[in-house]
Amino acid sequence: MTQTVQLPLWLFILILLFAAVTALSHFLLPSVRWFFRRRLEKAVKRLNTRLKRPIEPFKLARRYDMIQRLIYDPEVSTEIVNYARKNKVPENVAFEKARIYAREIVPSFSAFTYFSFGIRLARTLAKSVYRIETAETNERIFNDIPEPATVVFVMNHRSNMDYMLVTYLAARDSALSYAVGEWARVWPLSWLIKSLGAYFIRRQSRGALYRKVLARYVQMATAGGVNQAFYPEGGLSLDGRLRPPKLGLMSYLVEGFDPQGERDVVFVPVAINYDRVLEDKVLIAADQRGDRRFGARITVVVGFVLRKLWQRLTRQETRFGVAAVAFGEPLSLREVGQGAQTDALLEELMSRIANTMPVLAVPTVARALLSEDGVDDETLQKRSIEILNAVPQACRVVAEDQMSQEIGRALKGLAGRELIEKRDGVWHILPEQQLVLQFYANSIAHYFDGDAATAK
Repeated sequence: MTQTVQLPLWLFILILLFAAVTALSHFLLPSVRWFFRRRLEKAVKRLNTRLKRPIEPFKLARRYDMIQRLIYDPEVSTEIVNYARKNKVPENVAFEKARIYAREIVPSFSAFTYFSFGIRLARTLAKSVYRIETAETNERIFNDIPEPATVVFVMNHRSNMDYMLVTYLAARDSALSYAVGEWARVWPLSWLIKSLGAYFIRRQSRGALYRKVLARYVQMATAGGVNQAFYPEGGLSLDGRLRPPKLGLMSYLVEGFDPQGERDVVFVPVAINYDRVLEDKVLIAADQRGDRRFGARITVVVGFVLRKLWQRLTRQETRFGVAAVAFGEPLSLREVGQGAQTDALLEELMSRIANTMPVLAVPTVARALLSEDGVDDETLQKRSIEILNAVPQACRVVAEDQMSQEIGRALKGLAGRELIEKRDGVWHILPEQQLVLQFYANSIAHYFDGDAATAK
C-alpha cells in the first residue's frame, strides 16, 4: 500500500482532470446552482409584487422537468405507441422521437433575460422606430379580466415588429409566451428566444406524434396560467388585409380546456397597424410571386437594428410614424361553453380584431390618393376627413384637429420613400408604386368595402 507507483505525466494530468470534473459535478456545481436558484426565486418573488399577473410556477419550472413531464404524459405515451405501430419501429425509437420534439418545443424561460434584457431591447427598438399609440380602453380591458384566468392575446400579424411592440406594452403587466416559426431556429437567436419563453412550431409538420407533443405542451402551459400570444393568421399578411385564420393553436386550447377547472381562458383580440411596415416591399414581392419566401437576410436585419440604435443614441430622428395597438373586447372560453366550435371562435375573434383596427394617417392618405390620381392638398385633406368620419370614433388614432399635421407627416414620409411626388401642386403616385399604397390602404379597407374580416 505504501509502494511508489510511477505514471506518465499525461496520464497523471488526465486523472486530475477526471477528478476535477467529478468534484465539480457532484459537489460544487449543485451548490452553485442551488445558490443562484435561491437568488432567482427571491428576485421573481419581488418582481411578482409589481406585475398585475404574476409569473406562475409552471413558467419557472426547470426545462428538464418539463420535458420529462411532457414525454411521460399519458396522451403522449398513447401516441408514441401508435407511432411505433404505424411506422413499424420499436417503442423506444418512437419515445426518443417524442423526446426530440419535446426538447425542440419546451422553452427555457429566464426571468432575468426577459425582464432585464428582452424588455429593454423591445422598448428601445420599438420607440426608436415608431411613435407608439395605444387605445384608451386597453388598460381597462386588461384590468377587468378575472385574476385566475389565463390570458391569450390573439393578434393580427402585420410585421415582425409585432413581437417587440406587444412585449414592450405588456411588460409591466405580465410575461408573454409566444409561438414562433422555424425562422427563429438559428443560433444564437434560438437561445435568446427560448430564454424569453417562446416556443417553436414546425409550420409544415403534419405528423400526429409531433402535433400531440405540441398540443399537450400548449394545454399544460395554459392550465398552468402561462399568458400567451399567437397569430391566428399563421403568418404575415402579404397584401395588408387580414388573412383567413388557421385552427392550429386555437384547436389545442379549446380541446384542452376544462370548464370545471380552476382557470378560465380569456382571449384578448389585439389589432395592430402601422404607418410603415418595415418589410412591406418584401411582403408585396412574395405576394406577387405567389409564395411565402422572404428574401431578407439576417445581416440586413442586424444592420438595421444597429443603425437605429446608433441614431437613437445620437439623438437623431429615427421614427417611421405611428405604430398603434388596440385591444378588442375579451372572449371568455368558459362563458362560450364546452361545445364551442373552434372555427366559430376564430371567426368571432378575427371580427373583433377587424372592428378594433386602428386607423392611422398613412393608410388614410393612401386610400385618399388611390381614389383618384392627382390630388391637391385641399382635396386630399377633405377626402381624408371623410374617410375618418366613416370609421368608428374609437378606432381613429388621428384626431381631426391634428389632421393637417399628420397628413403632412404622412405625405413627407411617402415622398421620402419615392412612392409619391408633387407636381404643379398636385400629388401623384409614382409608377410601379401603386401596390405599396394599396398595401397600406388594405389595412382599413374592411371598414368601407364590406369585406368580411377574413376576406383576402
